[in-house]
Amino acid sequence: MKMKRSIRINARGKQLNKFINAIHQRRIDCRGQYCRGEVFYCDIYRRDLKEVRDIAVNCGIELKAAEYDSLFARLFRYRRRIGLLVGVLLALTAALYFSQVVVTIEIEGNSVVSDDTILSALLELNIKAGTPICRIDIPYCENRLRLMIDDVAWAGIRHTGSRLVVQVTEVEHVPEMVHDRVPCNIVASCDAEISSVLVRSGQLKHIVGDFVPKGTILISGVAENSFGRSFVHHAMGDIRGIYEENISFSAPFRSEETVPTGRSDTQRILKLFSLDIPLYFGSSGYKSSTSEMTEKNVFIFGRELPLGIRHRIVSETAVTEKEYTEEELTAKLMERVYLYENNFLGNDTAILSRDITTQKTDDTLTLSVAYRLEGSICEQRDIFIK
Repeated sequence: MKMKRSIRINARGKQLNKFINAIHQRRIDCRGQYCRGEVFYCDIYRRDLKEVRDIAVNCGIELKAAEYDSLFARLFRYRRRIGLLVGVLLALTAALYFSQVVVTIEIEGNSVVSDDTILSALLELNIKAGTPICRIDIPYCENRLRLMIDDVAWAGIRHTGSRLVVQVTEVEHVPEMVHDRVPCNIVASCDAEISSVLVRSGQLKHIVGDFVPKGTILISGVAENSFGRSFVHHAMGDIRGIYEENISFSAPFRSEETVPTGRSDTQRILKLFSLDIPLYFGSSGYKSSTSEMTEKNVFIFGRELPLGIRHRIVSETAVTEKEYTEEELTAKLMERVYLYENNFLGNDTAILSRDITTQKTDDTLTLSVAYRLEGSICEQRDIFIK
C-alpha cells in the first residue's frame, strides 16, 4: 500500500501538447507518463490535482482522475468518523501504556516454593501487574527476593516488553536421616488374628493363625548368640491380620439448614490490573447469601491482559427447619459411612464384612457399623537400653 496520496489522470483533447508543456513548465511532478492514441496518461500527487485541473480548463482538455488506494487516502475518507478516530487513539494509547508497565509475571525454576509465595514476596517489593518497569530496581529486588524466601538460593529478574520473568534456583536440602538402625520391636497395633507374615529383619514370634492381643511382640529385635550374649537391632517386616472395628454415625430428624430461595443478583466488576471497579450501584440487600465468581479476561495476540470483567452471581439463602423421613436420613448417614471408608480405611485394608444396625429414638437416628477387616497390624516400638 502506498503512503502518499497519488492520482492517475487521463487527458484527452485537441491541445494536448499545450497541456503537457504547461504541466512541465510549472514543474508538476509527473510519473509514468505516456501517450496512447490521443490520450495522455500520468501519475501526480493529490496536492497538484487542483492546479492540473486549472491547466486543463485553460487548454480545453477533458480530464479524468482516479485516486490510488493509500494509507493517507483511507485516513482522509474516515476523517469525519470521530468514533473510529477515538478508538484508534485509545488503542495507540493503550499499546504505549502497556508497553511501559508489567502486564504478566511468569515464574520459572520453582518446584518446592509455590507461585503464590513468590508473587506475595514480589507484592511486598511493589512488583505487580501495572507497575511501571522503569521503577523496578532489578538488582535490589533480586537480592531481596532471595533473602525473603528461605528456600530460594538464587533469583533473577528480566523483562521482555511487558512480560516480567522471575527465574529462581531453589535450595537443595540434605535428605533427612532415616533412623532405620534404631533398635526396635514390631508389636500388634490391635487385637487380631494373623493372616500373613513377612519378616525382613528380626525374629518372628507368632505364625499365621495365631490370635494376638494389642501390644504383643510380633517380630523381636532382640537376639542371642550361642554364647548367651544378647544383641539388639532394628526389626522390620509386614504382618497382616484380621481384626474388628466398630463405628457409629448419628443425625437428628429435624435440623436447621441453609437453602437457596431462588432469588439472585448478577454484579459486574471491571478488573484493571489489581483494581476492582464496580459496574453496579448499591448491594443485593440479601440478609444471607452465597456468591459465585466467574472471570473473563481480554486476550491480544494470544496474550492475556490484566483487563477483564468479573461476574459475581449472588444467590439469596434462608435458614429453614427441615424434617427428614427415616429413609432420607438413612441415605444421608450411609453417605457418611462411604466417606469414612474412602478416607480413613487405607487402600491396603480389605473390608471382609460390614454389619450395619439401626437405632432409632424420638429425635435421632444412629447407624452402628461393625467391620471385619484385613490389613497391616504392625506398630514399631523402640527398645530402650540402660
